[in-house]
Amino acid sequence: YRMIRRVAKTEANVLIVGESGSGKELVAQTIHLASERKQQPFIAINCGAISPELVDSELFGHEKGAFTGANKTHQGVFKQAEGGTLFLDEITEMPIEHQVKLLRVLETGEYRPVGSNTVHIANTRIVAATNRDPKVAIEEQFLREDLFFRLSHFPLTVPPLRERGGDIVGLAKHFIAHRNANESKTKTILDSAIQKIAMHDWPGNVRELKHTIERAFILADDTIKDEHLIFDTPPLETGTRLEDMVPAGVSLEELEKAAILNTLEENQGNKTESAQELGISVKTLYNKLEKYQDE
Repeated sequence: YRMIRRVAKTEANVLIVGESGSGKELVAQTIHLASERKQQPFIAINCGAISPELVDSELFGHEKGAFTGANKTHQGVFKQAEGGTLFLDEITEMPIEHQVKLLRVLETGEYRPVGSNTVHIANTRIVAATNRDPKVAIEEQFLREDLFFRLSHFPLTVPPLRERGGDIVGLAKHFIAHRNANESKTKTILDSAIQKIAMHDWPGNVRELKHTIERAFILADDTIKDEHLIFDTPPLETGTRLEDMVPAGVSLEELEKAAILNTLEENQGNKTESAQELGISVKTLYNKLEKYQDE
């Protein structure tokens, strides 16, 4: 945390590396709130959740009529984050051809909305993140080496939550306090529930912890108890087989659709990560999603 606060005081670009759900966005927000830009917007965008043909529009905006379906002018995230911080989550999921355009903005400090001749100044600090090893991502052509060097003035590694035992209870109490403040509540948590939280290995990292606390907060009247803690990743009971959990008579097509949509939801819309887990290509995933939209 000392390094995070030290980095925050500079204007340097930052690359955060860590497992999915490990709290990379929380680190990015901390950097923003400890910086001179804290009074300006913090805008986050997941690069893996954007359709490839819309990346330029999402980043730089577009003019009305710039392409089919552009019925009105759209402000991109660079404009939305003007004066503040732009968090580019899962930067390695951005197509290589679009990484070149992002690199140009970092080099020149300028960009043009799609369909416009007007040059805009990019007064935005960039904090990027990835769940991939940057060296491997460069070798496998998920990340341009020149973009990596532009982004990683200060590389930060976020360890998985299971390796940050001292953070688990503090984060849980933070999430409870946040819900209490937002909903004008004064809910508390039993020591036994705190112990149960501390003993869990949190394979889903900070994201799983947050989901667990939010569910418990809803279930509890005044005090969060052990029985209110429902983990995202409970172990299967001994002898339980995956095939025993699938209902009979369901078509393979329905099972496939459910698996795809559930995996996307679990990965917060990140199509590249979801495709990897499903064992299919990103192109195949897009084709199947288009098919579901036509149904």
